[in-house]
Amino acid sequence: MHLHKTWTLAAIALTFFSQAALAEVTVSQSNDPNAAIEVQFAALLGAEHKAMSALAETRRVGLATGTLRTKQKTRKSKAAAKAPAAPAVIEYSEAFLAGLPKASGGEDWQCLSKALYFEARGETLKGQFAVAEVILNRVDSPRYPNTVCGVVEQGDQGACQFSYHCDGARDVMRDKAAAATAGRIARLMLDGAPRPLTLGATHFHTRAVKPSWSRKFERTASIGAHLFYKP
Repeated sequence: MHLHKTWTLAAIALTFFSQAALAEVTVSQSNDPNAAIEVQFAALLGAEHKAMSALAETRRVGLATGTLRTKQKTRKSKAAAKAPAAPAVIEYSEAFLAGLPKASGGEDWQCLSKALYFEARGETLKGQFAVAEVILNRVDSPRYPNTVCGVVEQGDQGACQFSYHCDGARDVMRDKAAAATAGRIARLMLDGAPRPLTLGATHFHTRAVKPSWSRKFERTASIGAHLFYKP
């Protein structure tokens, strides 16, 4: 079957290159009609061989086996599957989140879900999205680790960036509904949802405290029990 495809492709190539090749052929003056045909056929084969040799090896194999286009489509479909599109507009409502599929993901998704659950589950949905923005803004900043887990686990006892990580308690998400909400928000944000709430904030604190750094930073938003800042 492969041999048949190869000969078919060769025939197509012969047709394609025939006009250019014939212009370069010197027809024999012999009275033997077969001689002229042999010269033309040899020239055509030479042109076809030259054109095929100019192609990359992978394209020659793909043309011969008929798999080139299929492989290209497969690569595109896999790339699309790896990059799910987040909605361009986020609705901060329970109905909107409930309409999303059950969330799942890898290590960064788990770390972001836990951070939202333990740092902001008592907040409004906007408040939880805002905390997610802060974490991802830090990931994007050269001042902080470049992974979600690196950001939320930064620091040690007494100097943790996110208090839940070093409060000594077991990080078990017992409230299933709150955990599901945190997971969906984390999935949306990791998939590239917009971050309009905190205007680039990399810090936040509750209204109950007033850390010294808050006097040096620019306040960007006030959402629920949290105030948000950027340097």
